[in-house]
Amino acid sequence: MESDERELYSVGEVAERLGLHVRTVRNYVRDGRLKAVRIGKQYRISRADFEALTSTPDSADGAGPAADGIPRGRHVEVSSIVQIESVSPESASRLSTLVTASVQAVRDTPDALRIQLVYDKERARLKIVILGGAADTAAVLNLLDDVLGPGNDLLPTEGWESDRA
Repeated sequence: MESDERELYSVGEVAERLGLHVRTVRNYVRDGRLKAVRIGKQYRISRADFEALTSTPDSADGAGPAADGIPRGRHVEVSSIVQIESVSPESASRLSTLVTASVQAVRDTPDALRIQLVYDKERARLKIVILGGAADTAAVLNLLDDVLGPGNDLLPTEGWESDRA
């Protein structure tokens, strides 16, 4: 029999077929992501379980969720870091509230944005880390661009820096 027609595969064979390290495949088995049968001291993976890990039988194009509910197919996640210099503590607080509130509105989606805001008081620097889908990330970046753009006094650039020194 050819290896493609075999019913059971070793961890090493699965690792080779997937281009993964053997330890990674063993971790998949231990975590329950890949079903396997233990024969003696070794795991054996059935062809059906291997195909369940690597294919999406519920959707022919590979874009929909599989039977286990985990989305398969194309997924885009954007990570962005926005660094804003010369920010007073009050402005950082207001901006943090604005960004957090805008993200809270869409928290129930599967690809909900994750935002982390860090204010460095010594350097008067606010960092905003954004993780999520491309469209939602773009919306937050557009909001920041609108709020921080010319003519908006959310981040005053004069007066408060002399208080810091």
